[in-house]
Amino acid sequence: MQNGSRILLAHGGGGRLSWQLINEIFAPAFGDTEYDASHDGVILNPPSSRLAFTTDSFVVNPLFFAGGDIGKLAVCGTVNDLAMCGARPLYLSAGFILEEGLEVEVLRRIVASMAATAREVGVRIVTGDTKVVERGKADRMFITTTGVGVLETDVKIGPREIKPGDRIVLSGDIGRHGIAVMAQREGLSFETAIESDCAPLADIVARLLRSGAEVHCLRDLTRGGLASALVEIAGTAKRRIEIIEDRLRVSDAVAGACELLGLDPMYVANEGRFIAIVGEQDADNGVDTLRSHPLGQGAAVIGEVRADTDGLVVLRTVSGTERVVEMFTGEQLPRIC
Repeated sequence: MQNGSRILLAHGGGGRLSWQLINEIFAPAFGDTEYDASHDGVILNPPSSRLAFTTDSFVVNPLFFAGGDIGKLAVCGTVNDLAMCGARPLYLSAGFILEEGLEVEVLRRIVASMAATAREVGVRIVTGDTKVVERGKADRMFITTTGVGVLETDVKIGPREIKPGDRIVLSGDIGRHGIAVMAQREGLSFETAIESDCAPLADIVARLLRSGAEVHCLRDLTRGGLASALVEIAGTAKRRIEIIEDRLRVSDAVAGACELLGLDPMYVANEGRFIAIVGEQDADNGVDTLRSHPLGQGAAVIGEVRADTDGLVVLRTVSGTERVVEMFTGEQLPRIC
């Protein structure tokens, strides 16, 4: 450590540095008297034998963007994946790859953001790892989070559970995260500021599950956006999904940015939006429940599951035509998560 401002790679002897990071930065932020930060692992006592388990890595560039940062993103991303399984998130691990030369204050800000987001959700960061690599090997910082959650009902949630007649409920407007990150990275400015929708979805999903609505599938709309999520679900379920274009909400600012950049907002990533596929009779209940939560005030039914077994996603356009929605094959917005 030099002048307290930078992390320097102690090549071939990183034990002291790792000890300092754990005791001076990570343990104070994530510390929990029930768990020992100095141990090689953690013993968990989940309240149920039905658990959900997921892991994800985050390499977003830049580290900070309007509406969030890589730390908030790392917690939300894994918490949201657990929520999409119908699970209540309980525990997270956090692995950090830090590049030589990263400012200590930057790390402190990101760790503080992670801790604040974890507290908001009620999830505990209980174990992790840190590695420091040579300059130029990690683009400042990469984070991997792994999560464990508990399933508190016997409801099966997944693409193969959807049925003809089910309604597709979208929780809000789309495209803000990808455009916010791109604007920050490329130095773009728009008449209206665009902030990422990055947010933890565990609470709003729990509210939906408690509402009594028959929920068959949940999916957050991250890389590849709404279009890719729907294509994956339809293909797995071997059911046609039809959606209505004029029911999709896209803010004027995002729509303008996408038009300028030649992007389709249906393919732009989100970090605080999801779809719920619910029974036909539960569509109104599902929408009302989501709208009662701050993260779901723009919720709407955007389509339905058909009996056709071709696994296609069909968009009914505002002009009255239909087109097949396909998986995006290129890299529309790199490094957005």
